Amino acid sequence: MLTRWIPKLIAATTAALVLAAPAFAQSKCEDPKVLKFSLVPTQDSLRELTYYKPILDQLSKNTGKKIEFYMPTSYSSVVEALLGKWVDVAVLGPESYVIAKNKEPTVEVFGTYSRLKNGVQDAGPGYKAVLITKKGSKFGDIASLKGAVLALVDPASTSGSLVPEHVFPKQANTPPLKSYFSKVVYSGGHDLSAISVAEGKVDAAFVATHRFMETVNAGKVKQEDFNYLWYSPLLPQDPFVYRNTLCDELKAKIANTFLQVDQNEDGKKYLANVKSEKVVKMTDADYNIIRDVTK
Repeated sequence: MLTRWIPKLIAATTAALVLAAPAFAQSKCEDPKVLKFSLVPTQDSLRELTYYKPILDQLSKNTGKKIEFYMPTSYSSVVEALLGKWVDVAVLGPESYVIAKNKEPTVEVFGTYSRLKNGVQDAGPGYKAVLITKKGSKFGDIASLKGAVLALVDPASTSGSLVPEHVFPKQANTPPLKSYFSKVVYSGGHDLSAISVAEGKVDAAFVATHRFMETVNAGKVKQEDFNYLWYSPLLPQDPFVYRNTLCDELKAKIANTFLQVDQNEDGKKYLANVKSEKVVKMTDADYNIIRDVTK
């Protein structure tokens, strides 16, 4: 009797385990009481955070969770916060996303801005790096910049470091930046780079078109006060990411809050703040252009 029942017992146990597997796997996901949000830093990250208030209020309402802001000190600090699970949702730069994804596959992109036309920033989900100098200075073309002082943004900035270092010399037919310029410094922010050029503290800077226009729109610099000497190829906009170890239902609520932001009045306020038309879906493959540059 016992011999006959053993195969049946094994089959029943196996079936139970198979049926329980999805529920068990889902029970291992993360469902924090508080969602922590962060973004790559600017000169005034707290001011920029006010731009996000309408959508973060909406995120809180849609998820039923309190939203806390993690104050970053650098691009890499946001990446480390994601990897250390101190941050759940973030806005990264394209290169800092690739760095984060290489270190931790659980960092997942789900969307990005589709920008409105705004000065040197074209409409759509892309942007460019632009080389700026002060209008009226002796730096009116790329040749005049030999031996000048250059500001980059951050070692993990796509348009403020990666593209200038790897794409600009090839397209402009110049030596590497540190050979062509007498001094290369890091400002810590696209706005700080633009302000430094305007104030004559540096001779030139590479900045993102959309970040530069944010500085213009904030009244910190004037668009007409600069020369625009070089534009990079089109790059994908800053990725919105979450940790995919969050529970599926929560991830869906986070993504839908951003992707449907143009469908309600509070969301439209946020889009107006960031000079965008909507948020569009993005995947990891959309950032392969950044990987190609790093190679």
